[in-house]
Amino acid sequence: MDGIQVLGAIKIDAGQNIAASMMNNSSTGGNPAADKKVHYALLGMTAVTGLVDAVSFLSLGRVFTANMTGNVVILAFATARVPGLSFARSLTALFSFLVGAIFGGRITARAGADSQIRFAAQAFLLEVAFLLAASFCAIGYRGHLPEDSFQPFALIALTALAMGTRNAAVRKLAIPDLTTTVLTLTITSIGADSSLANGNNPRLARRVASVVAMFLGAALGAVIIHYSISAALWLGTAISALCTAALFRSLRTSGQL
Repeated sequence: MDGIQVLGAIKIDAGQNIAASMMNNSSTGGNPAADKKVHYALLGMTAVTGLVDAVSFLSLGRVFTANMTGNVVILAFATARVPGLSFARSLTALFSFLVGAIFGGRITARAGADSQIRFAAQAFLLEVAFLLAASFCAIGYRGHLPEDSFQPFALIALTALAMGTRNAAVRKLAIPDLTTTVLTLTITSIGADSSLANGNNPRLARRVASVVAMFLGAALGAVIIHYSISAALWLGTAISALCTAALFRSLRTSGQL
């Protein structure tokens, strides 16, 4: 009986690995080099998430524009009138992120198994456009404007639109451990699949790289905003643009563009 159970577990695990492999390869034609470029591009975008949330949380009134889990919690605190938090700003971030997700969803809705990267790259172009607009909008912004000033609300909306658009596209790609914004399940997987939990540490390097990328992006953003908020957003825009360009080049190399 124990042997049957073990054999069944092995079959289930193998099936899950095959499914994950098919999901990873479907959008790049099973090209390992193209897959690797996609993974690196998404890691770069994960670092941009850290940059954006450093700007939004530290300079735009304790609000997240990329991490909506944290933003919903902050919105709840603001609703309870916790000092130093803004209900209006948190709600603006949530609504703008949702609108961005609609944009990203409409762009990727037509994507088939062999065209997911191409449509995702188009959504990433829109992300770059929103971040570019935010970078221009942030010129001269110092973070000490009145509560009802237009500039911080515009920055919150633009960065949340960018992150919502990207998240919809990344969700469509469904590459394991590369969500670019949510690390809760990634960190859970590092522990739950570790050898200490009788696991075999699948995709450990990718999981750790995701955590490190966001950490470095957030730390770098926290340093840069001491000198210029706009510069932090310009850097995020540049990284996103480079990652998107890498995806388009990958598509051209594999003949899918």
